[in-house]
Amino acid sequence: MDTISLKALAKINLGLDVVRRREDGYHEVRMVMQTIHLYDRLDMEKTAHQEIDLSTNLSYLPVNENNLVYRAGKLLMDEFGITDGVKVYLNKRIPVAAGMAGGSTDAAAMLYGMNELFELGLSREQLMERGVKIGADVPYCLMRGTALAEGIGEKLTPLAPMVKCPVLIAKPAISVSTKFVYQNLKLDAQTKHPDIDGLIADIRRQDLMAIAGDMGNVLESVTIPNYPVIAGIKEKMMDCGAINAMMSGSGPTVFGLFEEEETAQLAYQRMKESGLAKQVYLTTIYNNRRK
Repeated sequence: MDTISLKALAKINLGLDVVRRREDGYHEVRMVMQTIHLYDRLDMEKTAHQEIDLSTNLSYLPVNENNLVYRAGKLLMDEFGITDGVKVYLNKRIPVAAGMAGGSTDAAAMLYGMNELFELGLSREQLMERGVKIGADVPYCLMRGTALAEGIGEKLTPLAPMVKCPVLIAKPAISVSTKFVYQNLKLDAQTKHPDIDGLIADIRRQDLMAIAGDMGNVLESVTIPNYPVIAGIKEKMMDCGAINAMMSGSGPTVFGLFEEEETAQLAYQRMKESGLAKQVYLTTIYNNRRK
């Protein structure tokens, strides 16, 4: 195999709770992660020159070690003494810096592609062990599906598959610093924590309405007061028939869950027309396991 083309799928957080701030400055989380059918594409080709030749459709993205794709490739090239090179074209559709693990899922695809192209023989678990060195979300992006993430996001437990339903994605024309959000998060007796265990039970029962009712993201308490457009997008989605809408990760992307495809299609059009969001996509839940 000299070429491979891969889909790098985005994620949303159906639930995101921050348990505590650790002594090392990191935050311990409990999150329900879910893969969706919105994806970037990596086209990879083995070359004779020992280098990573990375290019992308977005001119402002770095194509050196500041890109997680490059770092993922270099990690395996260094470890296995790979003397060939790889040419990578990254076609990005997942919103950048949006709370959807766009960079992490690209890095995960790069690890998978390198393993295939150079016949390294690594299992998915072995790729996940290496992925955590690049970013806390990378192991999940290799695993995909519905999962509970704990620790700093690297401790993963597969969950029952999420109910298939339409998902509307809307990212406003702003960027949010994850560091800013976590630094300004107040964890005290007044903090409203989402019911992660209840959410997991709802998913196990395949109860979409209960899942929507138990969705929650503790980081909204920081991001929404600083970026009111996020609240505007959530309100618009609910007005358009979403059974619930919530910010993913540290934002600013908002997703809405829908029961009916027709309702979701109309909501997609109205969201685009509203001007609240710069990027709007209609997609669906991705499950890599079947009952």
